[in-house]
Amino acid sequence: MSLPPRLQPVDVRITAWLARYGVTLTRLSLGVVFLWFGALKFVPGWSPAAELASRTIERLTFDFVRPDRGLLILAGWETLVGLGLLTGKFLRITLLLLAGQMIGTLLPLVLFPREAFVIVPLAPSLEGQYIIKNLVLLSAAMVVGATVRGGRMVSTKSPRAA
Repeated sequence: MSLPPRLQPVDVRITAWLARYGVTLTRLSLGVVFLWFGALKFVPGWSPAAELASRTIERLTFDFVRPDRGLLILAGWETLVGLGLLTGKFLRITLLLLAGQMIGTLLPLVLFPREAFVIVPLAPSLEGQYIIKNLVLLSAAMVVGATVRGGRMVSTKSPRAA
């Protein structure tokens, strides 16, 4: 669908702004989410995901890591990812840690399906919805990851082609 000619310059400017700042804003917002959710896990009773996360870690480690210790490890991991994203430092390592955390975050869908779904696998519970939304975080991290070797988003389509 083509825009009216008088709106095309505005559209070009908006698109150029989005291309210029979108990846950075995505990285920063991911950083805020990871730092915030990680920090919540340090305080008992503040994270709604703490209990399920603890049981997932316990199950993954075959009861080797106690729930309280596992939650502290996860809190530190998420906080470190958040700080890495916010600063932009060590981005490759940060994104690798994020990917590992995301895999662990999605595992309750398989390990605890009765808690993750009201009707398996069609109707997610509130916990399941909380987990499934992480697919968006993972996709956003992939966009940020596409820039670690200097890649960037550009707006190249001419206004006439719109």
